[in-house]
Amino acid sequence: MREFLLLEYASGLFAHPSLWQLGVDYFDYCPKLGRVSLELHIERIPLNTEQKALKVLRICEQRQMTEQVRSICKILAMKAVRNNRLGSALSWSIRAKDAAFATLVSDRFLRDYCERGCFSDLDLIDNLGPAMMLSDRLTFLGKYREFHRMYGEKRFADAASLLLSLMTSGIAPRSFWMTLLTDALPLLEQKQVIFSAEQTYELMQCLEDLTSRRPVRGESDIQQLQDEDIETTKVEMLRLALARNLARAIIREGSLEGS
Repeated sequence: MREFLLLEYASGLFAHPSLWQLGVDYFDYCPKLGRVSLELHIERIPLNTEQKALKVLRICEQRQMTEQVRSICKILAMKAVRNNRLGSALSWSIRAKDAAFATLVSDRFLRDYCERGCFSDLDLIDNLGPAMMLSDRLTFLGKYREFHRMYGEKRFADAASLLLSLMTSGIAPRSFWMTLLTDALPLLEQKQVIFSAEQTYELMQCLEDLTSRRPVRGESDIQQLQDEDIETTKVEMLRLALARNLARAIIREGSLEGS
């Protein structure tokens, strides 16, 4: 009877917008049905603001309510995506350990990078740590940012090795290969030979794989034709740069062997 009365009182408190947090303490004092009842009531709380969501999240984390924590984080991640707050969305998806949603947000980051030419929320991406292992796309996002950091620090050999490994390991989405190959252009044009002959052959193979799988062109509008012309120009520039780098790398490696 005592537990029944406490459950009824706690349920009444939960119905009040200001007193619901008090109801949590009453549920805690119900050893048999308290936790189950709390879980059911938590799921019905409208998460109107992020501040309220954080309060609910803290309550769930303190009581190790794993499913509720994951559900709240996913709701907050979806809200952040709708508001185009990608950094916040990625943080919540990582906290929810939701690989599928982390992949979706990572794709949005990469698309945003292609459109703007720079990353938003650099602090978050730079400090992903072990969280980047949550999904392959998140791993790629973290490693691609690492490539840019190496390039900025003029660690060209390390940057080149990382760039190539992103493509040959299969972790980079094929839709992003042209961006990666274009990123290789400044390294191919350095005075110093950065890519070895073997690495250059691998880049050539990646380029051929990419171009051989492009769909056959049908009727296209003017914008599509212009995009295809730009793509063709990039491919030609890459082939020329790769051939030139290959010749330089072979001469350099041959002279090193001779000495």
